[in-house]
Amino acid sequence: MNKFLIETINVKKNFLNKKKIIKVFENVNIRLKPGELVAIIGPSGSGKSSLLHLFALLDKPTSGQIIFNGIDQKKISEDQKNEIRKENISMIFQDNNLLSDFTAIENVAMPLIIRGDEIKLAYKMAEKILNNVKLKERMHHFPNELSGGEQQRVAIARALIAETDIILADEPTGNLDHKTAREIFSYFVKLKKMKKAVVFATHNRELANMADYKLSISHGNIKRVNAK
Repeated sequence: MNKFLIETINVKKNFLNKKKIIKVFENVNIRLKPGELVAIIGPSGSGKSSLLHLFALLDKPTSGQIIFNGIDQKKISEDQKNEIRKENISMIFQDNNLLSDFTAIENVAMPLIIRGDEIKLAYKMAEKILNNVKLKERMHHFPNELSGGEQQRVAIARALIAETDIILADEPTGNLDHKTAREIFSYFVKLKKMKKAVVFATHNRELANMADYKLSISHGNIKRVNAK
């Protein structure tokens, strides 16, 4: 097993907007190990989501290298990236991305079903994890029958069920009350103890300070900061 799950080497990321080049990152060098709990912090628009998309192989750097589990991203085909995301990466999106025509338990079981696991086992696991995020009584409800916070907890449960090596989360507790946010964070801590790597973008200073360390983004630069 490789020492680092993700390694970025001199990564630069630019966007072209109305013929103007927008520089997002310059010379980013990050090493993510199994069992690390990392917070990405920075003002809105600083590039927190962009960094997560690079980690998830959903985007390519303008220059530099992204090494995933010892393999250079440039040497991985799109089909291989899809397989890596299915088997190794779970994502919690800021806007939930729940399937509106499926119930909470169906949404949560979906990653296992897509992976080819037995359907009965997938639903049993989904029920267990929905119970962990205090949604057992709502598991047969559709997303439009759930509050914003409940929808976010379903999205978190869906990301956690696959037990992947890496969990990437974009403001995972943004719509949750303080108590529920702390409960979700405690689940991240359990995953850390299982040697999973958890990287979450957040504006929540309290949760960021509970991480192993923070990646602070400012004006295109990313600096590692010890959590307090």
